[in-house]
Amino acid sequence: MANLIDSITSSRVWKSFFRHGWPDDELNRSLVMTTNIFFHLHPVKVSRRSIRATYTWGLGVLAAILFVVLAVTGTLIMFYYVPSTELAYHNIIDLQTKVPYGQLMRNMHRWAAHGMVLIVVLHMARVFYTGAYKPPREFNWIVGVVLLLLTLGASFTGYLLPWDQLSYWAITVGTNIAGYTPLIGPKIRLMLLGGFEVGQNALTRFYALHIMVIPLLMTLLISLHLWRVRKDGGLAAQNIPERPDSRLEFQ
Repeated sequence: MANLIDSITSSRVWKSFFRHGWPDDELNRSLVMTTNIFFHLHPVKVSRRSIRATYTWGLGVLAAILFVVLAVTGTLIMFYYVPSTELAYHNIIDLQTKVPYGQLMRNMHRWAAHGMVLIVVLHMARVFYTGAYKPPREFNWIVGVVLLLLTLGASFTGYLLPWDQLSYWAITVGTNIAGYTPLIGPKIRLMLLGGFEVGQNALTRFYALHIMVIPLLMTLLISLHLWRVRKDGGLAAQNIPERPDSRLEFQ
């Protein structure tokens, strides 16, 4: 049993979650306190390089802000939108022409969606090229990859909701491509469309995914992602040696 516990606690998965051993001595008990997110919102030590604006370009913060903008504008649009093949297109036209500031609200939602896809891709590229995905941050890198996929999924599911010719044929092509996935392709396409063509079932499913399932998963993973950034202690790659005076300590 002791060997099993040692093998678990020495594994990379365990060390990705916990930066210290079992709190059975003074050192590990102190590490529990200094690495606890609830007691230390900011890490005890950070690299001078990691707090420079040119290191991260604030891409993670921008992505979070755009997510909030999308949540707010999307909630407002929901008051005027009905996921029906007979009403959806007319709802969008009424939103743009009859609702005060409706055109602005829709454009903010649309451009924030495009911007979030771009910012998240740039954020992933920045993390990769600066080596911030390396241990002990490999778990947070996986969370970031999942968030990228969810961002693309939110953009894809939202594309059908205006129910115009552009969205209809874009989703038709997209689901046909998904249908060519080996073994599970036809099942994925049937699950997305709820049938064999883009119709009311597809619009209902895309609407549910866009406003409920994907945003909920993204909220949970963004919270976990930010918590891991803080718990991992700063943003600079740990495996790059730095001068002894290049770290700032916070008391």
